[in-house]
Formats: sequence, C-alpha cells, structure tokens
Amino acid sequence: MRKKHITCLAGMTVALATALGGVAVPSAAAGPGDLVVRPGGSIQTAVDAARPGDTVVVLPGTYRESVHITTPGLTLLGTGGRTVLEPPATGTKAAGTCAAAGNGICVVGTKDHTVDGVTVRSLTVSGFAGSGIWASWTDGLSVHQVTTRSNGVWGIAQERSTRGDLRRNTATGNGDAGIFVANSVTEEGGATDTQGTEIRDNDLSGNRIGVTARRVRNLLIDGNRLTGNCSGVFVVGDESKPAAGAMTVSNNRIVENNKFCAATPRLSAIQGSGIVLTGSERTVVRSNVIRGNVGSTPLSGGILLFKSFVGALNTDNTISRNLVRDNLPADLADRDTSGTGNTFTGNACGTSVPAGLCAE
Repeated sequence: MRKKHITCLAGMTVALATALGGVAVPSAAAGPGDLVVRPGGSIQTAVDAARPGDTVVVLPGTYRESVHITTPGLTLLGTGGRTVLEPPATGTKAAGTCAAAGNGICVVGTKDHTVDGVTVRSLTVSGFAGSGIWASWTDGLSVHQVTTRSNGVWGIAQERSTRGDLRRNTATGNGDAGIFVANSVTEEGGATDTQGTEIRDNDLSGNRIGVTARRVRNLLIDGNRLTGNCSGVFVVGDESKPAAGAMTVSNNRIVENNKFCAATPRLSAIQGSGIVLTGSERTVVRSNVIRGNVGSTPLSGGILLFKSFVGALNTDNTISRNLVRDNLPADLADRDTSGTGNTFTGNACGTSVPAGLCAE
C-alpha cells in the first residue's frame, strides 16, 4: 500500500474513534463492519452508529451504562467475564428508556416492526435494578454465553417474541427468574406461540425460579442445570385461549432447589420445587433428573401438577421417563384433581400423590 493511502486510513480511524467516544475499527483486530469499544468508550454510541449486520466488539473492562438495541442483525460481542456491564454510578441521570427502567441491555421492537436477528454474546451483566437482558417484540434473538447475576428482576427476559435462542448462559442470584419467557408482562391474553424458542444448556442457580415460561407455547427447555433456586422450572398458564403449553421440558438436571421464597401477590411461597405445571396443556416432561428438592409449601416436590391460581386446569400433559428421587413431600404429585388427560409413564421415583404414579 502506498504511504499516502496508509496515512489516509490512519486519519480515518482516528476521526472515527473521536466521533464514537473511544470506539475504533483497528484493521488487525476486527473485520469489515466491526466497531470496537475500549474501556472509557460508550457501547451505546457504537450501537447507535452500527448498521444492520454489524458487530460491536466490547473489549475487556467494566462499562457503567445500559445499552438499547433497535438495529436488526446487530451482534454485541464481549470477552466473557472480562466484559462487564454495571449500572451507572449513583447520582448519574438515567440515559434512555432502557436505563430508566433499570435494565442492562434492551432489545426492543414494536408490534409492526420487530427487531430481528440480534445476537448478544460473551459478556456479563450485573447489578441492575431491573433485568440483565430485556427483550420485547423480537424475532430470532440469540443470547449465548452471557452471565447475568444479581439483577433485581430477571436475568434474561423475553416477551412478545419468537424464535429466541437462549443457550449456554449463566444466571445466578437474580430476584425473579434466571430466564423468563412470556407473552406479555403488562397484559393478560392468550399464550404466545414462540415458534420454537429454545432454552438450552444454561446454568441457573440462586434465583427465585430457574426458568419461567408464562403464557407461552411451542418452545423447548432442554439440557439446563438448575440448582439452589426456590423452583427449577415453572410453566404458568391461565384461563385465556390459546392456553399455555405445547412445549417440551427435557434432559434437564434439577437438583436441590431448596431456597425459600416468600409469597407474592401472584404466587404462594415456594421452596423445594423441581418442575411445576399450572394451567398447562399438551406439555411433555421427559428424561429429566430431578433430585433432592425439599420443602413444605403447596408447590413443593419433584414434578407437580397444580391448578393455576385463576382456576385453569392442566390437560393432556405427559410426564414420562424421568428420574425423580428424594424429593419431598413427594417425587410426583398430581394436585390438579380436576385436570384431564394427564399421564405419568415410566418414571423412576419413590413416592407419589396419589399413590401409584411411579414405575418403580
């Protein structure tokens, strides 16, 4: 390359870094379309400058800000535990709606214009009053290898969204669910068809609930490790149509979720709950290992069917081939006696309510 071309490119890089507040595109470290944020720089400024398909690379450091993403196809990429987002310093005025709501990262579209194909990967979001990651009206959102810890509400939350891929994340010590998927948090209404959202291979511990699926359908909860929560997996439905359910909960390891959580206006106290279905239809619970979940609340036990708190029944659910041991007051409990079509087959367990639900 001729010297004058090198000088020109160097000047362009310096100008871009100045314009983006510490963001630059070093030719050796990032590909075309990549914006790199260094400590002291603004992630939000880089996100605002990005175009669809760009990658914002956030280098190791602690960034005290919230990030609001509305650009489709954007990738926000950190360096795992070395890239940390924390709330702005005390006394700093919240900048933007995401920060004002107390959330760390927001991916937000509208009913008429969903935000599609966004990826958040390999970073840590910690200590926000709201949620670590909050998504609404998205399609194809991917959240991979992200740690969300000690956030006030949810670790990773998604509403009004489809085809999410939430995989290999760690959520610990969050005030509500480690991972939360819902039709809406502000309205009632029928369950959303998530069109195959997948919650896979996550580590979820010390939260109120490991995974909550509330008024949603057509998703997979598979291969997750859940321990030290008040409840492992909670499927929540109500009387609205379509009903919640038509999902698969499989191959999860749900062990000693014995933290105590006091009652809330929506839910009784919970402790020692492995998998709870309330108001669900056609959900398949199979090939899970559920051990040592112990408590004395109405929702305690290994796998529990319970009539929802608005009276919706469990119907046509299949509980099969699970290893369910050492849970109290019972390994299997069908406490929704008015529900119909629910079957228990091939489960290795010791105790059940009513008796006779265990295969051995």
